[in-house]
Amino acid sequence: MRPTTPSHAAHFARWLLPLATSLALAACGGGGGGGASFPLVNVPPANSGGSNPPASGTNQGKSGPKALVVEIDGLTHAALRDAMAQNKVPALQSLRVAPAWTGGANGTPSEQRTTDGPGWGTLLTGTWVTRHGVRWDTADQRIDAKLAPSIFALAKQNKAAGYKTASVTANALYPRLLANESGTVDGAVDCAGADACVTERTAQFIDAGYDLTVAQYGAPAAAADSGLKSGAYQRAISDTSAAVGRLLARIAQRTANDAKEDWLVILTTGHGLDAFGTASGLQAIDNKTIFIASNKTLAALPGTGTAAPADTALLQVAAATDIAPTVLRHLGALPSSEAYNFNGQALQAATSLRNLFAKAGADKNSIELSWTLAGAATAPVQVLRDGKLVATLPAGSTAYADPIVADADGVYTYQYTVVAGEASVALAAQLAYVKPATLAPTLANGLVNYYPLDTLPAADLRNASTLAPWAADADGGTSVDDGFKLPYKVKALRVDSTVKNASGSAGYRLLQTTDVATNPAVTAYTLGFWVRTDATCSQGVSNGASMLANKNYTTGANAGLAIGLFGSCEIRFNVGAGGGIRADSNGYGLSAGQWAYVAVVIDKANLKLTGYVFDSARAMQTGSATLTSALVAQLGGLKNGIGLNEDGTGQYYQRETSSPRGAMDFNEFAIWNRALTTDELTSIFKSGQPLMLLLP
Repeated sequence: MRPTTPSHAAHFARWLLPLATSLALAACGGGGGGGASFPLVNVPPANSGGSNPPASGTNQGKSGPKALVVEIDGLTHAALRDAMAQNKVPALQSLRVAPAWTGGANGTPSEQRTTDGPGWGTLLTGTWVTRHGVRWDTADQRIDAKLAPSIFALAKQNKAAGYKTASVTANALYPRLLANESGTVDGAVDCAGADACVTERTAQFIDAGYDLTVAQYGAPAAAADSGLKSGAYQRAISDTSAAVGRLLARIAQRTANDAKEDWLVILTTGHGLDAFGTASGLQAIDNKTIFIASNKTLAALPGTGTAAPADTALLQVAAATDIAPTVLRHLGALPSSEAYNFNGQALQAATSLRNLFAKAGADKNSIELSWTLAGAATAPVQVLRDGKLVATLPAGSTAYADPIVADADGVYTYQYTVVAGEASVALAAQLAYVKPATLAPTLANGLVNYYPLDTLPAADLRNASTLAPWAADADGGTSVDDGFKLPYKVKALRVDSTVKNASGSAGYRLLQTTDVATNPAVTAYTLGFWVRTDATCSQGVSNGASMLANKNYTTGANAGLAIGLFGSCEIRFNVGAGGGIRADSNGYGLSAGQWAYVAVVIDKANLKLTGYVFDSARAMQTGSATLTSALVAQLGGLKNGIGLNEDGTGQYYQRETSSPRGAMDFNEFAIWNRALTTDELTSIFKSGQPLMLLLP
């Protein structure tokens, strides 16, 4: 090609469109022919883009690491492998080619169309659409320079002054995507569909010693319309590979001239094509499959030389988001962990960190992260949230639940970075936060008996009662895992009435120093506890099981208080005075095998019983019964203590043989010498916290 003349350059200057004050854009004219000469912006004339590399001698520019990234639109991984196998692309034979994927994770916020614009946005930023913001192939799309600065910006930001970057593209859409970023590209050439221009101008940037150049060819994409087996498509692949070969030859000559020049070359494509050669934009495997080829061995680039997986196993290999951090690491410009926002990792790392995934915790105040590790996994794993270290996990860890604390309910977005050895991957996670409930501090008021039931023998932290088996030779109870969220609540008391002594006694008995039911100074009291049935609620039968009682529960009319478990896992509250006098509040449901909070409030002064059952599968259930003075006078029942999984005789199941024996789990048993409010009881259930938090 003949050198560009001043008048020729002036003619083309009319086609220049400024992206920003320091970013110039040159139109190269249509067609792919190599006979024309193209204008070059901000780069001194250099050797032509012909097949011969420059003669040996002194390189322009400075020594050190340099990078060339080439995207070939329309070149599929399968087509490249076939061409290499048939030696149709000899210029590329030295590259290490591996399958990769694009398009984000299907069904997550990262999902993006597998088309040109989103693919170019990902190549330049190392992020998915949630950060780079390019959703379509339309002229109005722009990369979000604040959330996702390009590799040009990051390279210049982290390198010394004089660092040179360039972009040469055949697709006129691509230069527009960087319009929000100013001063990051020193030379930008829009070749307006002419691949020969791409070769010419990229070669000149290489010869001029630019440190980072990104080039894009479009001929295979245009030819794919003829079919992936057509002669036109095969010729486009051969011609484009030969053009890339000329660029590689120029790099080889520079390296021969200066051994300190260390070049990384990455070859890739923006997205796959379907069987008809179409970029449909869908999440089908063919559309998501791309490739990453390099002149260097990259430890975290699996599958070199192999076919791409034809199913979701594709997501286990490298991703398009890995390219930007790989290039920046080579250039010595990779951001620190605190500023790392790439959705991919640098492929030079000995550790492969993949499949970073985030979901909201079931409690709505945590985010659960998971990932996979391969390769070297001997270093501790760090988790950063919004650039701040929140956890250091043992080597090999692949999950972390991050507790979130916010001032109010709302939707919050956090940027997580997981670091394992030399590998880092970032991901944005969103949480519809619900502020966790806490215990009402007033619950410490009037608390006369309290059993955390974490250890046996059971101890009243208020030192005002005892809780032990009905008989010394009866079941001593069992400590079982309780499943509560807090680390200091780990056990519960299992009372199994099938384990009995020789006389048939079973269950536990609570004896108070001063019985609130009979103390005339106490005008109201509350009894509350967590309870869990067995997996089928087998004791819930028509005759009923005695969950708690201080009476002879053969009949509800007998004197005292009882809470019974009946058919369909129903709870019933009952008081009696003898002589057929009784009051009941029935119809409270439990979920079998699940913790529920049960409470009864006795207001002696106002002659009212109020029952509560809080069950996670149901709304709060509450009801009431009207008392009489006679009922209030007999609330102490047999004055023999309160039975747990028994009645006030210790002989309920021995006597009522149609009521099956079984196990019930109890936790956080407490009695107050006042009437608790609904809000106070709700705070116990919603928080799931132990009352010991309120004690000095």
